[in-house]
Amino acid sequence: MRGAGQDGRTAVRTLFERPALGVGERVVRQDGDLKVKGEFAFSSDLWMEGMLWGVTVRSSHPHARITSIETGAALALASVHAVLTHEDVPGRKTYGIKRADQPVLASDRVRYQGEPVALVVADSPEAARRGARKVEVSYEPLDPVVDPELALMPDAPRVHDQGNVTASLHIRRGDVVAAAGAADVIVEGEYEIGMQDQAFLGPESGLAVPTPDGGVELYVATQNLYFDLDQMCESLALTRDQIRMTVAGVGGAFGGREDLSVQIHACMLALHTGRPVKMVYSREESFYGHVHRHPGRLRYEHGATRDGRLVYVRARLLLDGGPYTSSSPSVCLNAGSTAVGPYRCDDIDVESIVAFTNNPPCGAMRGFGAVQACFAHEAQMDRLAAALDLDPIELRRRNAVEVGSAVATGQQLEAPVPVRELLERLERLPPPAAAGGDGDLLLLPGGTSNTTHGEGVRRGVGYAVGFKNVGFSAGFDDYSTARVRVSAVHDQPLVEVHTSAAEVGQGGIVIHAQIARTELGVADVMVLPADTDVGDSGSTSASRQSWLTGGAVQAACIAVREELIRRAAGRLGEPEDEMRLVEGRVETASGLGIELVELVAADPAVAVREYRPRRTEPLGPDGQGHAHMAFSFAAHRAVVDVDVELGLARVVELVAVLDVGTMLNPLAVEGQIEGGTAQGLGLALMEEVKVNGGIVANPSFTDYLVPTILDVPRIDSEILELAQPDSPYGLNGMAEAPSISSTPAIVAALRAATGRPLTRVPVQPTDIVAAGAAIHDLGAA
Repeated sequence: MRGAGQDGRTAVRTLFERPALGVGERVVRQDGDLKVKGEFAFSSDLWMEGMLWGVTVRSSHPHARITSIETGAALALASVHAVLTHEDVPGRKTYGIKRADQPVLASDRVRYQGEPVALVVADSPEAARRGARKVEVSYEPLDPVVDPELALMPDAPRVHDQGNVTASLHIRRGDVVAAAGAADVIVEGEYEIGMQDQAFLGPESGLAVPTPDGGVELYVATQNLYFDLDQMCESLALTRDQIRMTVAGVGGAFGGREDLSVQIHACMLALHTGRPVKMVYSREESFYGHVHRHPGRLRYEHGATRDGRLVYVRARLLLDGGPYTSSSPSVCLNAGSTAVGPYRCDDIDVESIVAFTNNPPCGAMRGFGAVQACFAHEAQMDRLAAALDLDPIELRRRNAVEVGSAVATGQQLEAPVPVRELLERLERLPPPAAAGGDGDLLLLPGGTSNTTHGEGVRRGVGYAVGFKNVGFSAGFDDYSTARVRVSAVHDQPLVEVHTSAAEVGQGGIVIHAQIARTELGVADVMVLPADTDVGDSGSTSASRQSWLTGGAVQAACIAVREELIRRAAGRLGEPEDEMRLVEGRVETASGLGIELVELVAADPAVAVREYRPRRTEPLGPDGQGHAHMAFSFAAHRAVVDVDVELGLARVVELVAVLDVGTMLNPLAVEGQIEGGTAQGLGLALMEEVKVNGGIVANPSFTDYLVPTILDVPRIDSEILELAQPDSPYGLNGMAEAPSISSTPAIVAALRAATGRPLTRVPVQPTDIVAAGAAIHDLGAA
């Protein structure tokens, strides 16, 4: 469904005459059919004549001291070419996107299960695995620190050299103590979020090729070429000019490819052997080889007046970051910044902490920080509504932020701030039908298992609203670079767009082509593979690429257009300000013109431009400041059927309501809404990396469950297009927002159906069965 407020997009349509498939059109992705048919070339499909295969020897302990590493038996195998350890790292022996604290290869100590200890390279993947099994690593097991709360105790063993606090933020505004005394109603709650995996289908993989100058070329699945490049330069002791990187086919990311995986390892093996080396993780190894969503424990206290006005919020958010820093400081910042939700409150005390533990490393995942906070603050709003006997939507409306309101960090919101509009859309939705599966037993909880004919099935409806920052924050120098070239090929103009922005499935390559068609009026646009032959376009994360790299592409296109107009004006003897591009020509209003191919046949027009958004600033000591570039808002209604006797749940309906700014590609927007909502459903009901004593119990898609087509209902969307005032075309980043409010809406619906508090996700059948017993007892009484 399409919503109101489309003025931003309409304005874009009238700027230039241009061919179809430009900005605002529903453009189908070129790679879609190939991926659906299984014909797309992912990075794991890379191949080169004479290449070798590398594998990683990993720790079987979550915490241990390494006493020896014996490689002789592995090297004795004829097919094994080399075994490398920490002693073979040419440069800095650690890496990290925020802090270089993670060993390239462990030396004296391992801090999590699956930590890389050695590398083996051989003629085939089977031979490499045989060699890896022959590497003998002796360990002295140590007690793992697996409870983040205990990790913060003064007498806790040190997980990290700098102590056990990865990052912390204390946000203070107003006087919470005084406000608590004035509150008429106070509700408290403790909540827990399990460890979610990004569950991308394409495992970590890459191909490293040594070059004659002593450098290396790397083709790899990644989210950020230049983050990778800078870390690789340090550890490989090479300059930027000696490493060339290209994004190979990426099979999903969702934050899990921001940190390094095979990058340094594959290059070490290629440089050591002088031959191309390919590395591909198995599915189990992938669970060990990338970061996950931070699990968390969140404690909240809300106070309000009798008419439902929020008086104060006190919260403590404790997240488990595993043994290394990764992107935990940013997760900590986002969790704290969004901890109160999109609600007005003058008196706030929020503490956000990430602890080091010997559990699996955690870092970036879609909506990171805001997902954890939203689950808790929305549960609190429902508790408060119940305590006040208010409708949950009405309570949210009374407290919704608006233009000029301050978020927890004191940053004042600028238009658009559509929270009330989102709530009004939810309120206007038609009521869901009664439970019962419409007579189809397959539509009841349990589905094809035929576990019920409707007895014990209760229907619940739940709502949630969430928000998150867009782009990098807290003073980070965020920008993007693009190069645009117009040339003549077969007597037709061709536009080439070149950036280093990773295409990870979000459809950025389509957006860049749409922008080029819109700005230059040329139908034939080629988006070149992302590599380091062009300047830094930043990370494909934080919902930033359409805004920043889209802005860079637009700026480069405008520069090329101006150059083409200058050339045409010079040839025709006409004023530049009277000329425009129209379908492959530069012409005046009277129709006098010249074909683009004539202007670029001998000398292509080229421009390189950077786009820089508004600057942000670090937070002050009290957690106050203008830390974020912009915000994205989302809301969901969920309808669930629950068999309270068996603990089975089925999501019947999900409706997402979002403000996305101006839609550059409505089809891509709808896809992001559906995908993010489904990912939130997974966190609500089934997705969790089970960790016991630091050991992962379910490192496979057999035991780590993700939603299938049978689990995800039809997802409808109500889309508002309220143009951002200072972004290209009025767009806004929106890819993360759907995953933020979907989880709490589903769990709210489960609570409505069962009457249980359900304070932990994912919700297990055993959590619901107790509710069924209580309802049964109530009926018997």
